[in-house]
Amino acid sequence: MSAAQIHPTAIIEPGAELGAATSVGPYCVIGPDVVLGPDCWLQHHVTLCGPMKAGAKNRFYASCSIGQQTQDLKYQGEPTYLEIGDENTFREFVTISRSTTSKGKTRIGHRGTFLAYSHIGHDCQVGDGVVFSNNGTLAGHVQVGDHAVMGGLTAVHQFCRIGRFAITGGCSKIVQDIPPFMIADGNPAEIRGVNLIGLERKNYPPESVKLIKEAFRLIYRSKNNRRQAIEAMQKELPQTEEITEIIQFIEQSERGIIR
Repeated sequence: MSAAQIHPTAIIEPGAELGAATSVGPYCVIGPDVVLGPDCWLQHHVTLCGPMKAGAKNRFYASCSIGQQTQDLKYQGEPTYLEIGDENTFREFVTISRSTTSKGKTRIGHRGTFLAYSHIGHDCQVGDGVVFSNNGTLAGHVQVGDHAVMGGLTAVHQFCRIGRFAITGGCSKIVQDIPPFMIADGNPAEIRGVNLIGLERKNYPPESVKLIKEAFRLIYRSKNNRRQAIEAMQKELPQTEEITEIIQFIEQSERGIIR
């Protein structure tokens, strides 16, 4: 494989490691303890700070600032961490913070798309195949499941969880957990329905979608409280992978789910 291509105006500090065939454009700054996998691409004016590790084929557009120290005021100055998977796209002015303590780690999965001005706070855990529209913003310690979609200008409170295949409407304010497969919209957000388009695009079989819609009915279109909704799903629905996932997500919720 070919060596990394580095523009003469870029600054690569000692201790940084660049994978083969990585391209570093004008005026980029890569700090020590930054490790990039092969075939990464940095457009121009990109800043990468360590300790951080990113996998192969990540694309960083103009003025990204990735791996800066946490904005948490409790930060004591020790080395903290960011880990990024493969084949992600970080558009202009995306910011991602490292963890607050050396015991934690901010993690980004594979094949995510993060549009301009998205922000991922310290200690967040973001899954695979996600889409963050412009200005999608996560406070610290947020968990985002695989294939979730954040609408533009969505703001998520710290310690919230966004379930797999969930989607938020633009300008939504998220202060509690969004169960998997659901649509949340509003300020503050409410659950509006099932993410049918997202499921269709991933070729979910009709029988699975029907059961998810039944789970939605038992949680959101009945008079059940959270415990009663769980018991109804356990009693009335086949315990498929999706139904079990929804039940476990609700049972594990510490902030409560959006109603």
